[in-house]
Amino acid sequence: MSQKRDCHPFLQPKSVAVVGASDRLSSSGGAVLRNIISSKFPGEVIPVTPKSEKVLGLSAVKSLVELKTPAELVVIVVRPDLILNIVDEAAKSGHKNLMILPGGFSEAGAEGKARELELLRKTDTAGITVFGPNSAGCIHLNSQSPFAATFLRDLPLGGGIALISQSGAISEEVIATGNKINLPISTIISVGNAIHLEVIDYLEYLGEQDTCSCILLYMESVNNIKKFEQIARKITKKKPVVALIGGRTLEGGNAVRNHTGGSAMTDAEASSFMQKCGIIRVKSLRQLMLAAKGFGFFPQGIGKRILLFSNSGGPGVITTDHLIDNNLKMPPLPTEYYCDLKKLLPLEAAISNPIDMLADAREDRFKAAFLSALKHCKNKYDAILMIHVVPFMVDADPVINVMSSLAKEASFPIFHSMMGTLENKNKWFAKMENAGVAMFENSEDMAESASILAQYPILKGVNE
Repeated sequence: MSQKRDCHPFLQPKSVAVVGASDRLSSSGGAVLRNIISSKFPGEVIPVTPKSEKVLGLSAVKSLVELKTPAELVVIVVRPDLILNIVDEAAKSGHKNLMILPGGFSEAGAEGKARELELLRKTDTAGITVFGPNSAGCIHLNSQSPFAATFLRDLPLGGGIALISQSGAISEEVIATGNKINLPISTIISVGNAIHLEVIDYLEYLGEQDTCSCILLYMESVNNIKKFEQIARKITKKKPVVALIGGRTLEGGNAVRNHTGGSAMTDAEASSFMQKCGIIRVKSLRQLMLAAKGFGFFPQGIGKRILLFSNSGGPGVITTDHLIDNNLKMPPLPTEYYCDLKKLLPLEAAISNPIDMLADAREDRFKAAFLSALKHCKNKYDAILMIHVVPFMVDADPVINVMSSLAKEASFPIFHSMMGTLENKNKWFAKMENAGVAMFENSEDMAESASILAQYPILKGVNE
């Protein structure tokens, strides 16, 4: 349908009824109810089940028709063959927003397609909006009313990043990886079959939320190309949108048809369309996570001029190659900075861009070179990337202490990679990230993240 539908009741409802709620946490109904509670949702939660009077300590009702006041959102987690009956109950009792998580619809052969057509008929007749079906649900923690109606096994950490995904499994992996590398993700939306609410609806909604600073997309098809482009161009003027497009190969396109029934774009079509939309395109889940890492710290992106620090020659070489391969620039050092480094660094140091301070560089050398950069390189570079190999003879603690302190005062976006055996990695990464530095486990990931962020100002400029 072409009408504009409201996403708000699905992401920030005032009350929610869970049909199929269960004490058994290994069941979908139990997992969903547990996650709603775990998210610290402040609204009313009503389990709906004929089997128990209480579920996870909450008073339950036997059916939706028992509710005197309709819940703002009904989450349905029962067998597919029972769902249409629940829809009838919802229509009879005045419920207007249904989140249907189970599959068994258009993706499930002739019987499923018939069920989906009947679902559309019933809900359209009753003026009901459906999220899903065949969805892993949604999580929206970045609000005064945090909410998580999902059977995914974990919740993200919270922050400015959102993911809209046409795959529940991709959603789960983004949460798992995001939690490992400390990504500020608050919103996960698994669109499912999207019979009413589609990717574009959620994109438009999140584009208007000030608390959302970056939107990630996993898409396999787009239903309304013209509308998508119009809305995406408006949003990408304000915040970065990064898309991983599945099905860009012939074989991948066939897999898309088997997965969602959608029609995938070719590789060339995807690149051209994303550029028109002002959306940054990546080609792997790994790159999507690197984009999230960078934009989590620097949502306005970065320019293309890079100053690269290193205390090891080899990583500096391969990182330079990676930056240049990705169309970033490494301007030569300003004369004043070059002369200063000549005084500050050993004769053996490489005083050029990249700078190699040598493996035995301690906190005094890091500090002196960095402070000099802040003094002499203003307006000459757009970001500082640092490679910090941790050799056996240098204690990394003092280096991290000094650099985290200096980073708080820096006017540059700073990326920092630590390589080698990192016995205190979590502590070191946390200290630097608390100072506003994007941290990476290797220099190539750091360079790739920077190259993705450098695309945003360019696409934003074209978009304007």
